[in-house]
Amino acid sequence: MARNEISHRGKITAITPELTTVEIISTSACAECHAKGMCGMSESKVKEISVPTDPYSSHEVGDEVDVVLKKSMGLKAVWISYVIPLFILMILILSLSSVTGNEAFVGLGSIAGVALYYLIIYLFRDRLAKDFVFYIR
Repeated sequence: MARNEISHRGKITAITPELTTVEIISTSACAECHAKGMCGMSESKVKEISVPTDPYSSHEVGDEVDVVLKKSMGLKAVWISYVIPLFILMILILSLSSVTGNEAFVGLGSIAGVALYYLIIYLFRDRLAKDFVFYIR
């Protein structure tokens, strides 16, 4: 695996001419621990990822494949989903608390600002989906 890629192992569940659906199991860091049965902190989630179908591939339903995304796209996703909203939240908290002393207004205004940011991201999801393309290796 190249160092500039993020890869997950998965199983192909469906193939159409446009999209191939791959089911991956996302596990927490402690899921590999030998004491996970005693701890109860480990978790795993089944996720389905749609990948553009390669017309020249010989994959079939049930095949084990690697789903790959460029590492730069993973970092971009972290910025869009976590870092920028944190900056918005902090800026709104600091600016609203200096303008008004009402903590309820500061809290609700800050949450509303972050909610507006996520609404904008939701509205531009189709444009963002063009940037974040997975492929099968």
